[in-house]
Amino acid sequence: MGKPKAKDLADLRGLAIPGAEINLRVTPKAARNSLVRRDGAVRVTVTDPPADGRANDAVRALLAKAMGVAPSHLTLIRGQSARDKTFRYDGG
Repeated sequence: MGKPKAKDLADLRGLAIPGAEINLRVTPKAARNSLVRRDGAVRVTVTDPPADGRANDAVRALLAKAMGVAPSHLTLIRGQSARDKTFRYDGG
Protein backbone atom coordinates (compact mmCIF):
# COMPACT_ATOMS: atom_id res chain seq x y z
CA MET A 1 0.00 0.00 0.00
CA GLY A 2 1.41 3.38 -0.96
CA LYS A 3 1.32 6.27 1.46
CA PRO A 4 -1.97 8.17 1.18
CA LYS A 5 -1.80 11.87 0.49
CA ALA A 6 -3.49 14.20 2.97
CA LYS A 7 -5.86 15.47 0.26
CA ASP A 8 -7.16 11.91 -0.24
CA LEU A 9 -8.18 11.52 3.41
CA ALA A 10 -11.14 13.03 5.23
CA ASP A 11 -10.51 14.37 8.73
CA LEU A 12 -12.14 11.81 11.04
CA ARG A 13 -10.46 12.80 14.31
CA GLY A 14 -13.91 13.50 15.77
CA LEU A 15 -14.72 9.78 15.58
CA ALA A 16 -11.85 8.87 17.92
CA ILE A 17 -14.15 8.24 20.89
CA PRO A 18 -13.54 4.98 22.82
CA GLY A 19 -16.21 2.43 21.89
CA ALA A 20 -17.31 4.33 18.77
CA GLU A 21 -18.34 2.19 15.80
CA ILE A 22 -17.40 3.46 12.34
CA ASN A 23 -19.33 2.12 9.33
CA LEU A 24 -17.52 2.10 6.00
CA ARG A 25 -18.19 1.20 2.37
CA VAL A 26 -15.00 -0.27 0.87
CA THR A 27 -13.84 -0.69 -2.71
CA PRO A 28 -10.74 -2.90 -3.04
CA LYS A 29 -8.43 -3.02 -6.09
CA ALA A 30 -9.04 0.69 -6.81
CA ALA A 31 -6.71 2.94 -8.78
CA ARG A 32 -5.67 4.84 -5.62
CA ASN A 33 -6.14 4.88 -1.87
CA SER A 34 -8.66 7.40 -0.58
CA LEU A 35 -11.09 7.97 2.27
CA VAL A 36 -13.95 10.44 1.85
CA ARG A 37 -16.93 11.40 3.98
CA ARG A 38 -20.09 12.54 2.21
CA ASP A 39 -23.52 12.99 3.77
CA GLY A 40 -22.40 11.13 6.90
CA ALA A 41 -21.22 8.06 4.95
CA VAL A 42 -17.55 7.08 4.87
CA ARG A 43 -16.27 5.56 1.62
CA VAL A 44 -12.84 4.00 1.34
CA THR A 45 -10.94 2.86 -1.73
CA VAL A 46 -7.74 0.82 -1.45
CA THR A 47 -5.38 -0.53 -4.09
CA ASP A 48 -4.88 -3.83 -2.28
CA PRO A 49 -6.87 -6.91 -3.34
CA PRO A 50 -9.27 -8.56 -0.87
CA ALA A 51 -7.16 -11.74 -0.73
CA ASP A 52 -5.66 -12.83 2.60
CA GLY A 53 -7.10 -9.83 4.45
CA ARG A 54 -4.78 -7.38 2.69
CA ALA A 55 -7.61 -4.97 1.85
CA ASN A 56 -8.86 -5.03 5.44
CA ASP A 57 -5.36 -4.19 6.70
CA ALA A 58 -5.10 -1.34 4.19
CA VAL A 59 -8.52 0.01 5.23
CA ARG A 60 -7.51 -0.16 8.92
CA ALA A 61 -4.31 1.79 8.16
CA LEU A 62 -6.15 4.49 6.17
CA LEU A 63 -8.87 4.84 8.80
CA ALA A 64 -6.29 5.10 11.58
CA LYS A 65 -4.40 7.82 9.70
CA ALA A 66 -7.60 9.79 9.08
CA MET A 67 -8.58 9.47 12.75
CA GLY A 68 -5.08 10.26 14.03
CA VAL A 69 -4.84 7.02 16.04
CA ALA A 70 -2.77 3.84 15.97
CA PRO A 71 -4.09 1.06 13.69
CA SER A 72 -3.92 -1.35 16.64
CA HIS A 73 -6.71 0.64 18.33
CA LEU A 74 -9.17 -0.28 15.54
CA THR A 75 -10.96 -3.62 15.56
CA LEU A 76 -12.92 -4.94 12.58
CA ILE A 77 -16.13 -6.22 14.17
CA ARG A 78 -18.35 -6.78 11.11
CA GLY A 79 -17.78 -7.31 7.39
CA GLN A 80 -14.55 -9.28 7.21
CA SER A 81 -15.44 -10.46 3.69
CA ALA A 82 -18.03 -7.82 2.73
CA ARG A 83 -17.80 -4.34 1.23
CA ASP A 84 -19.73 -2.83 4.15
CA LYS A 85 -17.52 -2.93 7.24
CA THR A 86 -17.76 -1.77 10.83
CA PHE A 87 -14.70 -0.90 12.87
CA ARG A 88 -14.69 -0.15 16.61
CA TYR A 89 -12.25 2.31 18.16
CA ASP A 90 -10.78 0.69 21.29
CA GLY A 91 -8.24 3.36 22.19
CA GLY A 92 -8.27 5.58 25.20
